Amino acid sequence: MKYLIAMAGLATLVASSGALAQQAQSAESSASERGTADPDRVICRRIGETGSRLASRRVCMTAAQWAEQRRLERMDVERSQSQQSVPRGS
Repeated sequence: MKYLIAMAGLATLVASSGALAQQAQSAESSASERGTADPDRVICRRIGETGSRLASRRVCMTAAQWAEQRRLERMDVERSQSQQSVPRGS
């Protein structure tokens, strides 16, 4: 039961971030490891709308803002995975 609840929370977070963000993140992290990433550089990404196969929106933020968003999403996932679920009716 705990596993299902954790997976449902994780699926919601993953759906909101999208697969494109993960690909861009890996490319961006490799650039930051080389020390060539400018934190003030503006990066635009297409984010798929939840519940639609076709709709997407364009989101532009600086590299530092994208990094902060990834950090916050990671914290949300870790928090949802570490929370204990209480069985109903017990």
